[in-house]
Amino acid sequence: MKENNLIGHLTELRNRLIKALIFCIILFVLMFPFADNIYVLFSHPLIKSLPESSDLIAIGVGSPFIVPLKLVLSISILISVPYIIYQLWLFAKPGLLQDEKKIVLPFALSSFFLFYLGAIFAFYIVVPTLINFFISTAPESVKIMTDISEFFSFTFKIIIGFGLAFQVPVFTIISVRLGLFSKEKLRRSRPYLIILFFTISMFLTPPDILSQIFLALPMWLLFEAGLLISKEKD
Repeated sequence: MKENNLIGHLTELRNRLIKALIFCIILFVLMFPFADNIYVLFSHPLIKSLPESSDLIAIGVGSPFIVPLKLVLSISILISVPYIIYQLWLFAKPGLLQDEKKIVLPFALSSFFLFYLGAIFAFYIVVPTLINFFISTAPESVKIMTDISEFFSFTFKIIIGFGLAFQVPVFTIISVRLGLFSKEKLRRSRPYLIILFFTISMFLTPPDILSQIFLALPMWLLFEAGLLISKEKD
């Protein structure tokens, strides 16, 4: 009987993941004909910052085709994240208690909002600022010609990094709410958490200190915000 229930749950999980995959594929197919236009919009922060005599270049033979393709695929996955989580929510919902449902759903919605807020902040604020800084510090004798593949990797790494970093207040509030950590314990652990934030930023950003600072400081501020509004379990 238990084995049949397990097989039934696994089958339902598979079906919901297939639905999520189909949704992602549909988005990819719809955006694929506009891949070049999407990359032009995506690369706008760099193009706007480049000197008049500089351009984006493609070092790899297949880069002009592969990079826009990777961009469209990445965007399709990012857009699909709420639907993927929604399918997982429908799978887990029957096994949750009423109190657990009241906790999980608001935090899931907050997580979506903060992830996309972090991604938008990274794309419109952080990436242009970093690009302008790096270009302004280049020696006059250096002609700046940025590879489209390098730009994609640089930008998307920062976008994903900030999307994940903006989850810090959610994890902070959940940890306090569930009694995993008290607010006082988190306050005492602040120096170690700051070191942890800088360590995490090393893995989520390109290997330059400015990008790491740009990520670590918001993580710290978001932690403080989450600590401020969190409430301990009664």
